[in-house]
Amino acid sequence: MMNDLPMPVSPGLPEPAANREPLIRPVYVVIGVVVTLVVAALSVALLVYLAINYAETILIVRDIFIIALGLMSCLSGIVLILLLISIIRLINMLEFELKPILLKTNDTLGTIRGTTVFMSENVVRPMTKASSYAAGLRRGVATLFGDPRRNLGK
Repeated sequence: MMNDLPMPVSPGLPEPAANREPLIRPVYVVIGVVVTLVVAALSVALLVYLAINYAETILIVRDIFIIALGLMSCLSGIVLILLLISIIRLINMLEFELKPILLKTNDTLGTIRGTTVFMSENVVRPMTKASSYAAGLRRGVATLFGDPRRNLGK
């Protein structure tokens, strides 16, 4: 029989997403956008002023930045090569060290399975049969002659 009543809501459940307060208030987002735009506008104005009044100095600074960017790209290339070498070493470790360990573990588990099946078929099953025969014999004797413990001396 189905109950058409709705399930009661437990007080331990979290509130719906609509009632939650956002992680960042919209006021802070607007302030961040305005500050970013002001800094960008001031940077453009400063660059225009420097380009008009100090053109030769800007060319020197530009050349220095080009050299710095070239050095940074060389450095990032070296870092990428080192990262590639470390990834290759990790793959080799997985293939030549961990894979054999996992294969040996799998072989060991196969041996354990075989031992378990052998013990089940050759030890547990005969013991269970012998125990059931003994229980059946005891029950048969008790049925035919009564309980031997009661008949002996009481």
